[in-house]
Amino acid sequence: MTYRDLLFDIDDTLLDFRAAEESSLQGLFSQLQIDLTPVIRERYAAINRQLWEQFERQEITREMIFERRFPQLFEEFQLAGPQDGLTAEQRYREGLNQGYVQIQHAQELLTRLQASHQFNLYIVSNGVAKTQRLRLEASGLAPFFTKVFVSEAVGHQKPAIEFFDAVQKGIDHFLPEQALIIGDSLTSDIQGGLNAGIPTVWFNPQHQAANLIQPTYEIDNLLHLLPIVMA
Repeated sequence: MTYRDLLFDIDDTLLDFRAAEESSLQGLFSQLQIDLTPVIRERYAAINRQLWEQFERQEITREMIFERRFPQLFEEFQLAGPQDGLTAEQRYREGLNQGYVQIQHAQELLTRLQASHQFNLYIVSNGVAKTQRLRLEASGLAPFFTKVFVSEAVGHQKPAIEFFDAVQKGIDHFLPEQALIIGDSLTSDIQGGLNAGIPTVWFNPQHQAANLIQPTYEIDNLLHLLPIVMA
């Protein structure tokens, strides 16, 4: 199969979101002079994950995630009031803007893809538009991409077919069978590809077990994408 348009997720595919999240959380709790215990960290991760899963199922809006996660966390642990939780959200997201550690081999992969002159590279992300653009610029990865599609600007989120309809309309001469979605999330990236009829590559460095959502390809190292697209 010949692939032409490569659609990359950002978080935990090209940029290490977990590192950015940990740094931002540490900075936030340091500012608040609250001890970020393992229990609090794990509970935040669970609350955040549940809210994003609800968002992917279109049960809540993205704004509701930001309105709920820290107020809920603070209420559960009696750390502060709801308004303090909203202020914490703002500070946390400011910290995330500074998180741009690259996943291993990201720059090398993109450099080799670009140098081949065979592919058009795009971003498809469920993140906040301002945050994602700032992180791409700061990481040095922005120049590799022809266009950036972020759910906040598109008006729909992965895996909704409407998100990928907008992507297809935004790319000249787009053919689903000649495109490839590369991402770490089964529920947004891989399911999105299934919804849109676009082949997928699951980036799975942790070797998680797949469920009913099956990718076209699976890799545990970004450079392993090269044999797939250059075969």
